[in-house]
Amino acid sequence: MPSTARYRRRLASERDAAAVYRGIASRRSGDERAVLLALAEAEERHADYWARKLDGDAPASEPLRLGGLRARTLGWLAARIGSLLALALLQRAELRGTYEREPDAPAVMGAEEQVHARVVERLARRQRARVSGGVRAAVFGVNDGLVSNLSLVLGVAGTGQDGGTLLVTGLAGLLAGALSMAAGEYVSVRSQRELLDTALPPLDAEALSALRRGDSTDLALAFRAEGLSPTEAERRAAALLAGASPFAGPPDLALDPAEELADGEDVVGSALSAAGLSFVAFAAGAALPILPFLGLEGNAALLTATVLTAAALFVVGAAAAVLAGGPPLARGGRQLALGLAAAAITYGLGLLFGVAVS
Repeated sequence: MPSTARYRRRLASERDAAAVYRGIASRRSGDERAVLLALAEAEERHADYWARKLDGDAPASEPLRLGGLRARTLGWLAARIGSLLALALLQRAELRGTYEREPDAPAVMGAEEQVHARVVERLARRQRARVSGGVRAAVFGVNDGLVSNLSLVLGVAGTGQDGGTLLVTGLAGLLAGALSMAAGEYVSVRSQRELLDTALPPLDAEALSALRRGDSTDLALAFRAEGLSPTEAERRAAALLAGASPFAGPPDLALDPAEELADGEDVVGSALSAAGLSFVAFAAGAALPILPFLGLEGNAALLTATVLTAAALFVVGAAAAVLAGGPPLARGGRQLALGLAAAAITYGLGLLFGVAVS
C-alpha cells in the first residue's frame, strides 16, 4: 500500500477511536469518564502524528470519513445497547493492532496501543461485572429455550407424530420451560443474595474508642480475613483506629472486578428482574423451533426448524463471546455443536421409541 494511503487509513482509524472513546465517556462519570477521555486524547495525539506525516495533505481538523462507518456503528451501539458492547469491540480492535508491522510508526506508539488494549479490557471487565447476572440469564435462557424445545419437537417427531401434535408439544414445552426457568432463576438469585448479604454492621464509635484505648491488634485480623497481606492489614487497621480512611493509597490491582465497583453497587441484581428476563429469553428461544409448524408440514417444517435454531445458536454464542472479549467464531461454533448434538440424540431416541411401540 502506498505511504499516503496507509497514513490516511491510520489517521482515520485513530480519529474514529478517539470519537468512540469520547462518546462513551459522555455517558460515564467519575474515574471511568476520566480514563476514557485520557484514551481519547492519546488517540488524538496519534492522529496528529499521521496528519503530520501527510505533509499537510490532511490536517487534523479535516473530518476524514475513511473509517467513519465503524465509529458511527460503535457510537450507535454504545448509545442504544450499552457501552459494554462498544468496549468489547474496541478491546478486540486494540488487540488486533498492527503497529508492530508499521515501519513508519514510532515504537512508543505501538507500545501505547498495547497499553490501551489492557485499559479497555479492564474497563470492559468492570462493565461485565455490573451486567453479568442479566447477561447470564439472557444467554442461558435463550440457549436453553432453543436446545430444549428443538430437542423436544424432534424427539416427538421421531415417534411419527403429525405436525399438529408437534406444534402443541412445542407450545407446551415453551410454557413449561419458561415458567421453570423463571422460578429457577428467582430462587438462584435470591439464594445468591442471601449468601452474600451476610456482612455484619460496621464497628460503632464506642467499640472503636475502646480499641484505641487498649492494646488490641485483633482489628488487623478482619482485614487479613479478606485476603490482605499482614503488612497491609496492619496498615489499614492502624488507619482506621487513627480515624483516617483505611483505603487510602494506590488501588489493589489484584482485586476481583466485582470488588472494584463503587461501594454499594449491586452486582447480583433483582430476583424478580432475573426471573422475568429468564422467562422472556427462554420463551423467545423456544418459540423459534415451533414457528415453521405454523405454515409448513412434515420434513420441510423439521428441516426449517433445525436450520433456524442452528443459526440462532451460533448467533447467541458469538454474541456472548463478543461481550466476553473472546473469539466469536469458535464460541458460536461450540454453541452450535452442543445444541445440534443434543437435538440429534433426542431425535434418535424418538426414532427408537417409535419403533419399539409400533
